Amino acid sequence: MNEAPSYSKTRLGADQAAGAIALSPRGKRIAYLIVALVVAAGVAVGVWSGVSSDRYSGSANGCVNVLIAGATGGSTLHYCGAQAKAFCKSSFENSDHVSLLARPQCDDAGLTAAKVGATVGAG
Repeated sequence: MNEAPSYSKTRLGADQAAGAIALSPRGKRIAYLIVALVVAAGVAVGVWSGVSSDRYSGSANGCVNVLIAGATGGSTLHYCGAQAKAFCKSSFENSDHVSLLARPQCDDAGLTAAKVGATVGAG
């Protein structure tokens, strides 16, 4: 009589699992060390990204950041120094949409209409 192999849902016995790779105590320590280093690096990157400053985070110290919304996304206008002064002067002198959005950011950066020599609402 021919017996065909059949499928069985039994667990592997000790004799069948004997071919598995077993780590020595030293190998286990090395594996644990590698896992610990990967976890520590992940935590370090998470903490760094959570507390680091972003140069586009807000307007201050003579730098102006204006977020402009668009139909398919948005953009950020970022100016510092002389460019920020010229941008703010133009924003105070004009009344287009971008200029109106920029005025509070210019004030936050310390570049008020009086400081940039602008005539408010002239344009």
